[in-house]
Amino acid sequence: MTFQLDPRLHNDCFKLAESSHSLWLLLNNSYFPWMIIVPKTQHQELYLLSGQEQTQLQTEINLISEFVNNNFECAKLNVACIGNIVKQMHVHIIARTESDPCWPGVVWGSDFKQAYAIRDVFKIQAELKQFCEDKNINDLQFASPQ
Repeated sequence: MTFQLDPRLHNDCFKLAESSHSLWLLLNNSYFPWMIIVPKTQHQELYLLSGQEQTQLQTEINLISEFVNNNFECAKLNVACIGNIVKQMHVHIIARTESDPCWPGVVWGSDFKQAYAIRDVFKIQAELKQFCEDKNINDLQFASPQ
C-alpha cells in the first residue's frame, strides 16, 4: 500500500523534510512552534510498529525535540501521539512558553491561530536543514515547503 498523508495534515501543515521513514511537518500556526513527525506506516498505534520502527521514530522525536528546544523560546516541550481526529500515526512536538495564549492549558483545539508568513517557514526550514547537517543527518530531502 502506498503512503499518503492525511488530507487534514496536508492542509494544515508545511512539509519541511522527508526521509524514507517519515515526513517532518510544521503546523501552520505561528502562535506555537509546532512540528509533527508522520511515520510512513499504515499502523495507527505505536505498539504496532516493529522494534526497529519504534527506535527510528524515537530517534526522530529526540532530534526534532532538540531542534525545537534550541531554536524557539521554550519553557516546556509537549510531545504527544494522540490521533483522535486524524487517525494516521503522527507525533506532535510543541514548544510551550508561559507567555503563550493557552498556557498552562492545552493547545489542542485552541482558537488561537495565526498563519506563518512564508518567509518565516523558509527560515525555519533553513535552520532545520543546518541543524541536520551539523548532526550529519544526510538522508532527508528538503524541498519547497508545501
